[in-house]
Amino acid sequence: MKTHPKFYLSAMLLAFAIFTSSFRFHGFSAEIASLLLESANDEQKAKLAMAFDDTKRFDWAYVPPYQVARNGLPLKEMDDNQKDLVSQLLTISLSEAGYSKVKMIMSLEEVLAELEGNLGRDPEMYFVSIFGKPGSNEPWAWQFDGHHLSLHFTVVNGEVSYTPRFLGSNPGEVKSGPKKGLRVLNREEDLAFDLLNSLQGAQKQEAIFSGSTFNDIVSKTVAQVKPLDRAGIAYRQLTDQQKKMLWAIVDEYLAVMPEKEASLRKGSMEKEDVDLIMFGWAGSDKPGSPHYYRIQGPSFLIEFDNSQGNGNHIHTVWRDFDGDFGRDLIREHYATTKHE
Repeated sequence: MKTHPKFYLSAMLLAFAIFTSSFRFHGFSAEIASLLLESANDEQKAKLAMAFDDTKRFDWAYVPPYQVARNGLPLKEMDDNQKDLVSQLLTISLSEAGYSKVKMIMSLEEVLAELEGNLGRDPEMYFVSIFGKPGSNEPWAWQFDGHHLSLHFTVVNGEVSYTPRFLGSNPGEVKSGPKKGLRVLNREEDLAFDLLNSLQGAQKQEAIFSGSTFNDIVSKTVAQVKPLDRAGIAYRQLTDQQKKMLWAIVDEYLAVMPEKEASLRKGSMEKEDVDLIMFGWAGSDKPGSPHYYRIQGPSFLIEFDNSQGNGNHIHTVWRDFDGDFGRDLIREHYATTKHE
């Protein structure tokens, strides 16, 4: 397959876009997605491209693809140029830290293959789907989905929805081999333990709402999530320092997004009734044993579960009650834009 002539231009633009946040999603991601579509042969395009209103846009999973089949075109069936375009899409869709986490999570498939002798573990079995026409006046979306990764980007009038967003890590900590000591989601775990251990007496009793975990995230992979039970300690019951510690956890999840978009999302959260935010814990209060926590606010849900593998297999998710798959942006778009 020949390299698309526009590919070289996109590669040069990428180097500049990495340092210039104004390029993010203001036409540049649409350009890269369009190049990927143009590079695909008919067989590839049948897997890669779908209509924006296709209900497959709401399908997602985080178990290995050999357990649950995925929509989209896998990296394994792409040539080197197409893989580079996907890397560019990820680079401009995520922060530097977020991109690094994604690449490390993918690399853990090699660790699992070595541990399990399982040929089904493959760092190239991650699937890309593009919905709608990138760069048009209409909403479009792209997704990246595979084991322990499910990333959804919905673009409407230059604004982007980043949810649902799932990142997982198995092992949570690599115990042997060349990657020994690697903890991809260490800050999501350590910052939460810091907050839990800062709680005193009745505060901690309030926060730990269950002595056992759920063995997974509670919200699962439903297309539209509803708020979970209000469980744990309320924001207003925390000291000023503890409130800062809670926001540090939230910031770690936001940090997967580009800085500008993360700042905008946090700003909208701070305008909500923050006293409705709950921090709830289940399971052990000691690292290395099964545990779970959630942070739930008026508009969002964060879940962290490290129950499987005797407390060494992590699942995390961010859901927006009104904004998953860009629902709020799409509703506003159709309310304010004339359509033929």
